[in-house]
Amino acid sequence: MTTAMQHSIPLTSIPENTVFGKGDIFVLFGELFGRGYATGLIDAAKAAGMDVIGITVGRRDDTGALRALTSEEHAAAEDNLGGNIINIPLMAGFDMDAPEGGQNPTEMLSGMTLDNWQEFKLDWDQVDRCREVGTARFTQSLGQVMEQLDGMIPEGRNVFFAHTMAGGIPRAKAFLAIANRIYKGRGARHMSSQSLLDADLGKLILQNFDEVTAITFGHLLDLSSALRERIEAGGNQVRYTAYGYHGTRVLIGGEYKWQTYTSYTQGYAKMRLEGFAQDAWDKGVKATVFNCPEIRTNSSDVFAGIELSLLPLLEALRKEGGGEFVDDLWAQCQSMLKDDTSIEQVLKTVGDYQQNPAMQPFYEFTGWPKANSAEQVDMTVGTSQDIVAMHKDRKALVSDVLSSHVLDATGQLIFGSASDPDGPVLWLDHDVVARVLIG
Repeated sequence: MTTAMQHSIPLTSIPENTVFGKGDIFVLFGELFGRGYATGLIDAAKAAGMDVIGITVGRRDDTGALRALTSEEHAAAEDNLGGNIINIPLMAGFDMDAPEGGQNPTEMLSGMTLDNWQEFKLDWDQVDRCREVGTARFTQSLGQVMEQLDGMIPEGRNVFFAHTMAGGIPRAKAFLAIANRIYKGRGARHMSSQSLLDADLGKLILQNFDEVTAITFGHLLDLSSALRERIEAGGNQVRYTAYGYHGTRVLIGGEYKWQTYTSYTQGYAKMRLEGFAQDAWDKGVKATVFNCPEIRTNSSDVFAGIELSLLPLLEALRKEGGGEFVDDLWAQCQSMLKDDTSIEQVLKTVGDYQQNPAMQPFYEFTGWPKANSAEQVDMTVGTSQDIVAMHKDRKALVSDVLSSHVLDATGQLIFGSASDPDGPVLWLDHDVVARVLIG
């Protein structure tokens, strides 16, 4: 696997789709749930006239066994996607897998509590066996998916694979309370994110993150090779994209600077994801990880303060040209704030936070992802709470409005860039996102 990157590589221009059109095939490699980055990319693919094919992660029955979707679930999922879904469960990760008669990792964690989790030990030989079972299950199912997919793609079609799998936290009862301490704990409730990584629980989570977020991309690249060769032999093209996160350049003190959310535990898996793209690229396969800006989603909300990196987009929109769209967006965001609060106050609060000396050590690219600190968490969570309090409605936030626009912009950028990508790893920073939105 390739070594970690030493600096970010931003996409600097707005690319145009020159490959994909009506009748071509867009394959979503990950099930579509709620709000998330994939929606913007799917919208771009549909706008180009592509046919959408999806997969499912399956569902668990009452015993925890993995099953396909019922006919009702399948119909609902296809309606949500706006395309066909191959109904073969592709649940990633191994937290619910085990050899016959053995405990799976989630069951192994059943004795873990908020009091003993740091000393709690796992049987790593058993974990390894579970991981082997999970890998065998996933790759066998993926082989079946590829066989079915091959029959759904006629000759003469270009194919776009969009990998969207991420996550992998085992369903341990105590984890939510632990996560609240790690990612939100202030004062006496603060707990270092490094303490999680040092514990067996953290080591297991990192392994499962790797499986879900990164290694699934490797399996996709490998097991679609026969299909890829058939498509390319007919004179058509295949592309692969994946969603990364590795910090973002945003406006800080009037300049675009790389910054990050701290502490992003999935960062290790996201870097491994980049490595799979680099290795594929070196073999002549057009696979690109797009490192996207921070937004609020159902899955990112555990990371209190992640939206602080998003709010400076308002300033970037003015810096990159402004106009009627930007003026209307500022007015919309202003209307969401309390009468005695202004967008300028919100942005000053974010700017003061970003430029605070306590935050500067965390903006070192080569040290990413760094463990958190008590002072940093206090500032991040405190600033986030202060900004939420500036809103009229705590459930209607400026960051939600901006997130939906970033989804649209990144979808357009990824879709356009996939035609002729600049490299295996690219960053979508606030400058190019703003220019797309301004149009």
